Amino acid sequence: MDAVPADQAAADEAAEAAARVVAALSRDLDAGFEAMYEAYRGAVFSTALRLCGRWAEAEDLSAEAFLRAYRALCGYGPARIEELRPRAWLLTILTNVWRNAVRSAVRRPPPGPLEDAPDPPDPGEGVEDAAARHETGRELAALLSELPQAQRAAVVLRHVAGLPVAEIAVVLGVPEGTAKSHVSRGLSRLRALRARPRPGPGDTEPQHLDQRGGTP
Repeated sequence: MDAVPADQAAADEAAEAAARVVAALSRDLDAGFEAMYEAYRGAVFSTALRLCGRWAEAEDLSAEAFLRAYRALCGYGPARIEELRPRAWLLTILTNVWRNAVRSAVRRPPPGPLEDAPDPPDPGEGVEDAAARHETGRELAALLSELPQAQRAAVVLRHVAGLPVAEIAVVLGVPEGTAKSHVSRGLSRLRALRARPRPGPGDTEPQHLDQRGGTP
């Protein structure tokens, strides 16, 4: 019997987890919400950490996302719960919370530096693998912060949360082709940013790429 491809096995596992969560929510909202939290708290937090680059902020974003999710579920009827795709739904809420936080941050003093993590990116590691690791080093967080919001969210949702393009499109509220383009362009820009020359002692900072992928 042929082995099941890794991507298909992961998709089947995700579908089974979603079915268990939806069934639990249908039986009892509070118990079901606890099951949903246990199933997806890791994915929500790691996604939040890649989006914002700061541990404490990621904790706040995750907590706010789950709070909003619970409040929303309190108003959902049985039919709507049955149709729920919990992972994509939670990450849609998280992405919206992050976007709101970014808009609010414009009116506040700038935050402190991006935090160090115990396992910085390996220079020989591909950007997809670097983004997918659970530890976010200052370098990777800084590179992700230079991406336009849509590209940053798409790359994180694809290579951290492991969402297929169809679900990324749902989360971002865009057509699948646009979601795929955001992922591709975001990865290309990350590679370009990572490959740029680094300043030596006494050198000035290299010119950053602008939001369109060119130099100012």
